[in-house]
Amino acid sequence: MPDKVDLKRTLPCYRARRDTPELVDVPDLRYLMLDGHGDPNTAAWTDAVSTLFPAAYRLKAAARRELGRDHVVMPLEALWWADDMASFTDARDKSRWHWTVMIMQPDWIEPGMVTGGPRLETLSEGRCVQALHVGPYDDEAALIRRMHDGIGPDLRLTGRHHEIYLSDPRRVEPAKLRTILRQPVAPA
Repeated sequence: MPDKVDLKRTLPCYRARRDTPELVDVPDLRYLMLDGHGDPNTAAWTDAVSTLFPAAYRLKAAARRELGRDHVVMPLEALWWADDMASFTDARDKSRWHWTVMIMQPDWIEPGMVTGGPRLETLSEGRCVQALHVGPYDDEAALIRRMHDGIGPDLRLTGRHHEIYLSDPRRVEPAKLRTILRQPVAPA
């Protein structure tokens, strides 16, 4: 069996500086995805995450068995959006949020390998601003606002707010949670 590939360690877009928004170029990446709506502190979110991780581990096992390839299962990620983006930065009205939970997959995972609820889809984000937030999820708003306000006059926000959860909230106290916050941008 070849070495286990850990894409989190090899892709620069999975590293970010704490509280320091920076521009990064994100390659097209393939994800297992499930969509939902509303507060992430509800059963809908928990059910989606509980469906996604077993599917990711089934794909990992299938890749080992069928392709002779092994990889580390990537962390949970989510795309977030709302009709009014102030829901994220000012109002924090989680009931108005839409989300897609996802786990990045290596390029050798093919759509035909995916069974059950999640779909396999390529996400093209390109140029993004991102930063590492350390602390509770509810304390992200100030950094998100700084990321949005700090992109300058030459860029505009595009796409959906993206979060990469480097810590497991079941095992890490809220003050130590590590989350990469990412926002696609494009020329103004």
